[in-house]
Amino acid sequence: MPIKIEDIAYYLPQKVLTNEDLHKENAAWDMVNVEQRSGVLARHVAAAGETALDMAVHASQKLLQTDARRKSLDCVIFCTQSGDHIMPPNACILHQRLSLPEHIFAFDINSACAGFVHGLALANGMIQSGQAQNVLLINADTYSKYIHPQDRSARVLFGDGASASWISKSDDRSGLVDIMCATSGEGYKKFIIPAGGCRTPRSEETARPITDGGNVRTPDHIHMDGLGILSFVNSKVPPQIRQLLERNQLTVNDIDLFVFHQASKMALDSLTKALELDPSKVFSNLASLGNLVSASIPIALKQALETGRIKKGDRVLISGFGVGLTWATAIIDF
Repeated sequence: MPIKIEDIAYYLPQKVLTNEDLHKENAAWDMVNVEQRSGVLARHVAAAGETALDMAVHASQKLLQTDARRKSLDCVIFCTQSGDHIMPPNACILHQRLSLPEHIFAFDINSACAGFVHGLALANGMIQSGQAQNVLLINADTYSKYIHPQDRSARVLFGDGASASWISKSDDRSGLVDIMCATSGEGYKKFIIPAGGCRTPRSEETARPITDGGNVRTPDHIHMDGLGILSFVNSKVPPQIRQLLERNQLTVNDIDLFVFHQASKMALDSLTKALELDPSKVFSNLASLGNLVSASIPIALKQALETGRIKKGDRVLISGFGVGLTWATAIIDF
């Protein structure tokens, strides 16, 4: 019996940072070119004291409004790279904030853009093995806090947000059809925060700004090799998608909607072209939200459901890719 995504809720910070706002701060930035390449016009940004955990609380509360659902929850998986603390895990603090029962198994994973599909794979394993019946999968990040204000390459792309997905065993044939995950650790430096961990602790030296191709950052901030990431996406993601489709005796024509990680317009256009997809079958909310890391796919799924882009009986393919480098694809019958 497959698992299914029974419900999705999400939360976006109140503050909206538009391209006009960025241009006022950085008059030298060519925002026309930025918009054409990124596809992002605005993004939600967490307030100074607002964390991924805070956003996750808001999203989770929308799914836990009944005592029956709270009591039936068995596991919390919190996917984030923006934890409140080095330890304990965000999942444990969320457990306290939501006053959840003690029988619940709660843990973090620090996957990034492939994190929603990774979370589905873990939830599937736990439910199929009998370790859980209902899993709350959280995807939340505040990358804005990791980006130098003068780093055009990253600041124009990323927004902040959180999703909460209720995963359970399907009572019919609908749900997760198949899933595939992959890793290329050789490319880990293509998206990295060099300092702040045990390998290179933060110091006065790591706080010194570095100018690279017009982008300003320090080792304490995100370093993104944009062209390297795009090359990785082009070379790795389409073959995985074709392999998963072939494994299930499907073609792209059997998919009603493609929901890719909302990385950038260039990435989405590249995948659409490589897979020879009808653009009308590729969902995007990139313009108004930007790249929401692991929350991008579940929020896109929820918005596609809300707007009728996904209907009962539709077959949807989702694919996430990024930091690690990792990439993961799943096929879901709604």
